[in-house]
Amino acid sequence: MKDKKVLSKQEILNKNLDLEDLPVLDSFSLNKKDYSEGLRKSIIYTFIAVFIFFVPLTIGGETDITFGHIYNGAINFTGNLGLWVITLIVCLTGIASVYGIYITKKGALHEYFEGDSIFHPIMYLGGGVFALLYTLTATTSYQGPEIIIGSATGGTIIPIGVSVFWIILVSTFVMPFLINYGVIDFIGSLMEPLMRPIFKLPGRAAVNAIVSFLSSSSVGVLITNKLYRRGVYTEKEAVLVATGFSAVSIGFAYMVIKTSGLQDHFVQVYFISSIITLFTSGIIARIPPFNKKSDVYLNGKVQTEEDIKATKRSTSGESLVKIGVNRAVKKGFLAPPLLGEIKVSLKDSLEVIPKVVTTLCFIGTLALIIAENTPVFQWIGNLFVPLLNLLRVPNAIEIAPSFPVGIAEMFLPVLLIADKAATLHIGARFMVTAVSISQIIFFSETVVVMLSAKLPLKLWELVLVFIERTIIAIILSSIFMHLFFM
Repeated sequence: MKDKKVLSKQEILNKNLDLEDLPVLDSFSLNKKDYSEGLRKSIIYTFIAVFIFFVPLTIGGETDITFGHIYNGAINFTGNLGLWVITLIVCLTGIASVYGIYITKKGALHEYFEGDSIFHPIMYLGGGVFALLYTLTATTSYQGPEIIIGSATGGTIIPIGVSVFWIILVSTFVMPFLINYGVIDFIGSLMEPLMRPIFKLPGRAAVNAIVSFLSSSSVGVLITNKLYRRGVYTEKEAVLVATGFSAVSIGFAYMVIKTSGLQDHFVQVYFISSIITLFTSGIIARIPPFNKKSDVYLNGKVQTEEDIKATKRSTSGESLVKIGVNRAVKKGFLAPPLLGEIKVSLKDSLEVIPKVVTTLCFIGTLALIIAENTPVFQWIGNLFVPLLNLLRVPNAIEIAPSFPVGIAEMFLPVLLIADKAATLHIGARFMVTAVSISQIIFFSETVVVMLSAKLPLKLWELVLVFIERTIIAIILSSIFMHLFFM
C-alpha cells in the first residue's frame, strides 16, 4: 500500500487544493501535531453544532432543540418591535425593487434585483402591503381587511415570515459549525453505501435530512444551497436534496398530527410519514424532471464514476469509519477562521432574507386567500377522487381537496379537515396527515427559499414535482393505511 504524502498546512494552501474533491482530500496526510489539532477542532465544533441543532432542551415547560429555543427566544424578546422591523424590511424591499428593476440600470440596487423578472416588484410590493396591514392590526387599533389579515390567511403567513426571518438569521451564526469542521464528511462516508443506491445522492445528504427533520425546512434548504455553491453537490444532487429532504421539523409535524386528531398515534404516524417521505424522494430521483438534471458541479466540473467511487472508499483500503474520521480531521484542521466564515455566512443571509420573507408574505397570503375564499382547490381536489376510490380510501370526497391545497402551506390540509375530524375515519385522517408531511414543496416557505437561494430550479419544475410527490405519497400512504388504520 502506497504511503500518502504528509503535507503541512502551508503546503496545502500553496497547492490551492480543492478539498471538496474527495480523492484530493484522501491523497495526503497530516503530521501528528496537525492531526491532533484537527481532531480537537473537529470534535469541539461538531459538539457545538450537535448541541445547537440536535439536542432537545426543556425551558419554561417548552421542549425544543436548542436552535428552536434561540430563534423563538429572539421572536419573543423583540416582540412588536421585531415585528415592525421585519415589516419595514419587507416594505422597503418592495419599494427598492421598483427602483432597482424599473428605474436604474446600475448601482447596488440594480445588481441586487438584476436576476428578478419585471413581475417581481409586484410581488414584493404586495408582500409589503400584506405585512403592513397585518402589523398595523396586530399592534394598533387599526383593523385591516379580514380576508387579508384573518387567522386563516395573513394571520398564519406573516408570523411564519417572522419565524423564517429569525431562522435564517440565527442559522447564519451556527451553520459554519455544522458544515466547516468535518461532521458532514464523517457522516457522509458512513451513509454513502445507503444514500447512493436508494436516493442517487452522496452520504453527506443525510446531514441535510437530519437538520431539516429536527430544526427547520428553511435551514435544510440553506445548507443545501451553501454546499452546492461550495462544490459539494452537483446540480442534480442539490435539487434532489432540497426538494426531497427539506422536511418539516418534528415539532411542527406534531402540530400537524395533533390537529388531525392523531396525537395518540404520534410515534407511529410520524415514523410512517418519514418512511413515505424518503421512499417518495427515492422515486422522484428516478423520474422526470429531476432525473434529467446534470451531474455537474457549479464550477462546471462533470461528476465522474471515479468521483462517486471516491466517496465510498479511499485508495488505501481503509474502513468507512477510518475514512470518515480522517476526512473530518483534515477539514477541521484546514477550516478557514471561524469569525471570517460567520461574516461570509451573515453576508449570504442578509442577501437572501429580504427577498425570502417578502415573497413569502405575498405568495403565502395570496395562496391562503385563494384556498379559503374560492373553490379552486375543491375543483383540483376532485381530480384525486377516482384515485382515492381505487385505493379504497374512506371519506374520499371529503378529504380530496386537502391534497392540492398543500402546495400553498403544508399545514392547510389538516386545517381543512380539523373541524370535521371527529366524523372522519381514522384512515382518512392518517392519509391527509402523512401526505401533507411528505409533500415538502409548499409556497409559504420551501418554494420561496429555494427560488430565492438561486438553486438550479424552475417554478414549473417545483409545481410538477409537487404533483408527482402528492400522487406517489397517496399511493404509499394508502398501503400503510390499510396495514395499520383500517
